[in-house]
Amino acid sequence: MTPTTLLDDLVFPEGPRWRDGALYFSDMHAGIVWRLTPQGAATKVLELPTLPSGLGWSPDGALHVVSMADRRLLRLTPQGPVTAADLSSVAAYVINDMVIDLQGRAYIGTFGCDLNKGETPRPTQLFCVYPNGDVKVAAEDILFPNGAVITPDGKTLIIAETFGNRLTAFDVLPDGALTHRRVFAQFDETTLPDGICLDQEGAVWVASASGNKIIRVKQGGEITDNIPLPERNSFACMLGGVDRRDLYICTARHYLPERTRELRSGRIEVMRVAVAGAGLP
Repeated sequence: MTPTTLLDDLVFPEGPRWRDGALYFSDMHAGIVWRLTPQGAATKVLELPTLPSGLGWSPDGALHVVSMADRRLLRLTPQGPVTAADLSSVAAYVINDMVIDLQGRAYIGTFGCDLNKGETPRPTQLFCVYPNGDVKVAAEDILFPNGAVITPDGKTLIIAETFGNRLTAFDVLPDGALTHRRVFAQFDETTLPDGICLDQEGAVWVASASGNKIIRVKQGGEITDNIPLPERNSFACMLGGVDRRDLYICTARHYLPERTRELRSGRIEVMRVAVAGAGLP
């Protein structure tokens, strides 16, 4: 399997989601949310100078966007974006990726450090934003919470702990609280898990912000696929297409804003895989 480039000349693509026959993603450092067809036609959905990241849809079909710099969850309306929740009083650093469950609860991670200034990563929190805008801490001591998925039955949430080099799973209680924390897969130092997506066999495709690769891993840590990405890293991924067997990969040569804007090396790449996508997002 070798991915092909569907769209290039991006700054730093992140947060890909499949919805209504197209891929949505954030070109984070360019401040743009895009809609991309399988044929490669790209349309601007939203310009957001406060840095868009995680994307998701509430049960009523409204697109929600994480606004990183001002630490808000935005809801897109016909009149433009409005604040669905303000996390600035609970998150000391920028917020990042997100998954929204079928009840409309948004699980959002935060950096927990100033990564772009080279601060040492330290444990932080995963927040749950309820449909009424209430914000609660869903989990603590997460080492850079990043991409997250929810299983089709809605009972398990899996999140990438980037600087913990692992995927961590939780049971999701009926009220949205998370419990029964355990390691889904532990990696060595060559894998920094970033964005993730789930397939119908319960395995997870893991974008790696190091190692020039993207991998597929089973619960327990068995890596079934290791796709090389020469001279670039993967930062997020999504299974889409008519049969959800098209693996879309967000790649770039760097992650620091001053470098990404200079390089414009971001791409959306795609390849066919054997097992279709499942669950959320």
